Amino acid sequence: MKNHRCVRWKVTEISVAIGVLLAILITAFAPFAEACEEVRQDTLRLHILANSDSDEDQALKLKVRDAVLAAQADLFGAASSKEDAIEIATRELENIRTVAQKTVWQEGYSYPVRVRLENIYFATKEYEEFTLPAGRYDAVRIEIGEQAGHNWFCVLFPPLCVPAAVDADDTTQYTEEEQQVLTSPYRIKFAAIELFEYLKESVK
Repeated sequence: MKNHRCVRWKVTEISVAIGVLLAILITAFAPFAEACEEVRQDTLRLHILANSDSDEDQALKLKVRDAVLAAQADLFGAASSKEDAIEIATRELENIRTVAQKTVWQEGYSYPVRVRLENIYFATKEYEEFTLPAGRYDAVRIEIGEQAGHNWFCVLFPPLCVPAAVDADDTTQYTEEEQQVLTSPYRIKFAAIELFEYLKESVK
């Protein structure tokens, strides 16, 4: 009986220790987590899903990407806010679909193309110059055929993947706190945010 009590006390002590540790971690990461949420709120992403992982379908995905970005460069490059970008995306969804579908047909494929604006979960994504934290983002989603292949995604606003903005330092459209997140070298912070956001998704 005494041993059982000892075990229960040990479990309780461990649980308390874990709780205290989590509280410390949450407190320490709170400013970073808040800035990550601001990044998500101020970003509009582009998400393209290929029909499959075949070389041909992956190449087609990139041709669709190039055609869409070229056709929409002036519009998204001129957006002055996330709200502007959302309005443009909403208005241009059918035009984006038309450009994507036409590209698919011109390349000799009959895959249907679907385009929509939605709020979806993304894992942490590291680019050459910046990193986007995991979580839910608004995104223009282009689905090609069976949408069973590796996807491609970038940022429409700020226009980080829009050709018209290639030479511009468009991360300056983020606040100073947001820019610190984007350029943060602390990978453990991004890992912690991704774990937290994943757990949030799993309980929905």
